[in-house]
Amino acid sequence: MLDDLSPAHRNPIGTHLPVGKGLASGALTDALAMGCETLQVFVGNPRGWALSPGKPDQDAAFRERSAELGVRSFIHAPYLVNLGSPTEKTYLNSVSVVAHNLRRATEIGAEGVVVHTGSYVDPEGGPERLAAAMRQVHDGLVPILEALGDAPEAPWLLIEPTAGQGRSLCAGIDDLAAYLEALEHHPRVGICLDTCHVFAAGEPLDEAGGASRAVDRITEVAGAGRLRLIHANDSKDVRGANLDRHEQIGAGHIGTQAFAELFTHPGTTGVPFILETPGSREPGNADLALLKELRSGVAR
Repeated sequence: MLDDLSPAHRNPIGTHLPVGKGLASGALTDALAMGCETLQVFVGNPRGWALSPGKPDQDAAFRERSAELGVRSFIHAPYLVNLGSPTEKTYLNSVSVVAHNLRRATEIGAEGVVVHTGSYVDPEGGPERLAAAMRQVHDGLVPILEALGDAPEAPWLLIEPTAGQGRSLCAGIDDLAAYLEALEHHPRVGICLDTCHVFAAGEPLDEAGGASRAVDRITEVAGAGRLRLIHANDSKDVRGANLDRHEQIGAGHIGTQAFAELFTHPGTTGVPFILETPGSREPGNADLALLKELRSGVAR
């Protein structure tokens, strides 16, 4: 059980893990063995539309054991999800998958479901196609959000801005304003900040104070309490490259200072950090230990 006053309680650190033998027997067991304090999983094929029903015994064991240990968990929606797609089948499948993943979050006790904010795809569409895509986001997601109810334990829909590739609907912090407006600023909508994504979209996390300013801007644009999760990833590419290529912490163009700033900013209080870096699923990976050192101030 995590101490309420401990750094691990303020900012639990973990990684995305494969389910393997099962949510409890595989993912959670592996997370604990690696020293993770939080974890993220897929609950189905990350590159397919099939809606996996899960296994009731594993769901219950995962939910109960996680709650007992105070290990917070998150689901990442499949990569195919795109609420802005001009292809009707893709759009309808995306709506169905998001709703299913939120149901699965309730079943396993996960805190939220991370969904990429998507793209309007069509290079010829212009402002009209962008507006239509944002209407799709509204029409597809708001009914799902309303169905969640207002129970405190209801999962969050965590929108994750992209790296700016293609015709992104939300690729930077300022873009969050229009996206949240499309979702009527629903109280169960939170933000997943992927450090590689926002850096690729132009956020100067590599500058001193850059990460702190980014959190300030998120609070200004979205409101206090919306930042619910951080995907802690360095970037293989330079700032503004619009390329989503993750690198190990400190080995990319962002550097370690940005992560040290994030750990001390008041706006990240209670926000977990999930790694999605090369090798971060492997036992003994260096990034997990490095983030813990940065959190404690040892490696600044």
